[in-house]
Amino acid sequence: MLSQIVIDLSPRDLFEMDGVVAEVTDKILSTRSPQITVHKLKLKFFLVPSRCLSIGKSVGLAMVTQKLDAAEFEIMTQKDFSHCTDAHRLLYAKKFNDFVRDCPDAFAGLTRLHLRNMRFGKSDISNILSHCKRLEFLSFFECDEGVRSVLHVEHAQLVELVIIFGKFETVELACLPKLQRMIYRDWQYDDNPLVLGFVPQLSKLSLACPYFSGKTLNLSKLLANAPTVSDLYLEFRSEKIWIQPECSKVLAPVLAKLRFVNLDHLPEECDISWTLFLLEAAPYLEELCITVWDHKCRIESQKSVSKKTDVKWEPSDPHFKQKNLARLTIYGFQSDDNFIGYVRRVIQAAANIREVSLHARKVCPLCFEKFPQAAVRPSSYPRTSEEFGLLREKMTAASATASPIIHFRS
Repeated sequence: MLSQIVIDLSPRDLFEMDGVVAEVTDKILSTRSPQITVHKLKLKFFLVPSRCLSIGKSVGLAMVTQKLDAAEFEIMTQKDFSHCTDAHRLLYAKKFNDFVRDCPDAFAGLTRLHLRNMRFGKSDISNILSHCKRLEFLSFFECDEGVRSVLHVEHAQLVELVIIFGKFETVELACLPKLQRMIYRDWQYDDNPLVLGFVPQLSKLSLACPYFSGKTLNLSKLLANAPTVSDLYLEFRSEKIWIQPECSKVLAPVLAKLRFVNLDHLPEECDISWTLFLLEAAPYLEELCITVWDHKCRIESQKSVSKKTDVKWEPSDPHFKQKNLARLTIYGFQSDDNFIGYVRRVIQAAANIREVSLHARKVCPLCFEKFPQAAVRPSSYPRTSEEFGLLREKMTAASATASPIIHFRS
């Protein structure tokens, strides 16, 4: 009678009981009444050919004989990413290709798929997508088609795509008419890492990369074919700023629908005034969130992969006004000219801003545990009601129109 069937064990439990997943899946699906719709089927299992084949056949039969609205496979590999060699990834990709070939009915009806630790051959991923005709969600972790390979993606139904790590030189979203959400993290090369083609419904884009050596991305070029993006998340891993500030005349046409911006892990020595270029170029922006934090857990921060340099930007109109920004949030706020001047400038520009939330620096226990020798910048976050009041006066004194509520949230 169940309408949702979820078998999702922790990696340790799954390693000990992987065979049970195949047995239970078969028993559940083979004894169900075909009149009862399964609204959600989610299975997590290891890429072991004999067990995969059993699961695939059971699910494939259910696809043909029962009512199954949504089916999800999360496929684990016996070696995790930190212990996977290129030989392992090639082997896992071969096993997965065999799995798809041997269970066409299961993959034809699959709606969500998570893959990891696989190095496919050229065109393998395109072939997989052609088999998964109903696929709406696809996640790759440490997957690619070879070093500096180009991933060309076309699919009629895909709504969300997630790519983390991998050695793609470029990911080309050629034709994805239903794609709404895209996450791309930790690409290795900084020459055209992402090319957006026909993505008329793309609304949420999340990008994070610590590897940029010298080049920067221009949002005007990246989003040229995706002016529909309304939610933009950019993470900098406490390293170099890899986005190039641009003048509003160039950028405004692609940010016309932008409503939410989150700029995460900006390095603490960075002058944050450069982020104002987004406020100037996005007239309908409603919320802006900035996190300034030298997160020592990040391997990149310890190795100093890229030279951390300040980004300079001057507004094309120093008196520009923004009428739709309602909320500004800053994590890692300090009582210095960098932050006080920034908040004051935003309040001056945003005539209708209602709320400013200023948080102390985030704390990560692992940073202190793993890197006790790493220097931590002294915090100047305000602590007393007198300090709160003085800072409020400094940040609102120059504004003739806006009078937002300013919260100090330690």
